[in-house]
Amino acid sequence: MLKSRRKILQASVGLVLAGPMFGQRSALAQTPACDDSPTPRQIEGPYYTPQTPRRSNLIDGLPGEVLIFEGRVLSTVCQPVPDAIVDLWSCDAQGVYDNSGFKLRGHQITDAQGRFRFQTLVPGSYGNSSFRRTPHFHVKVQPPASPLLTTQLYFPDHPLNQRDSFFNPALLVKIEKKVQQPKLALFDFVVPVQAGG
Repeated sequence: MLKSRRKILQASVGLVLAGPMFGQRSALAQTPACDDSPTPRQIEGPYYTPQTPRRSNLIDGLPGEVLIFEGRVLSTVCQPVPDAIVDLWSCDAQGVYDNSGFKLRGHQITDAQGRFRFQTLVPGSYGNSSFRRTPHFHVKVQPPASPLLTTQLYFPDHPLNQRDSFFNPALLVKIEKKVQQPKLALFDFVVPVQAGG
């Protein structure tokens, strides 16, 4: 992944990380609480596509409920982790993954405060009557010179959560209650960071 990380960083030179997007929020609630417990790992799943574009808007004109997903990458001693790659992918509102392009796929690189932000859609569920996945995001977090975290994130109070064998309540995003759309989902990743990383 470190070779891929170098390629992603090189490919990102000259691209603008949406700087103003962080100006409105000075601090985010920690979800989960930052302690010495790293964010739990989960399987990658069959729909990962490498070499995603560096961008914050993943929607590409698809229909569905718009969701802002933001948070931080923190070390296990609650320090922000800058320059971490946060690679996000999910299915669309109908439960379909784009496996030929990059719709609902992309990555960000955390700023000096460890922050990232995506505009995406609330994913749908998919499967059949015997196996149905609850709505979820897939995420890879690669801190500099530290182990890769691959995990999934879930949505609170969804009726399929308890029927999904992968569901982990430690991986619930926090939905901020807002009168105006779009919804805001928050999650802070806690990762072990190697010395010098």
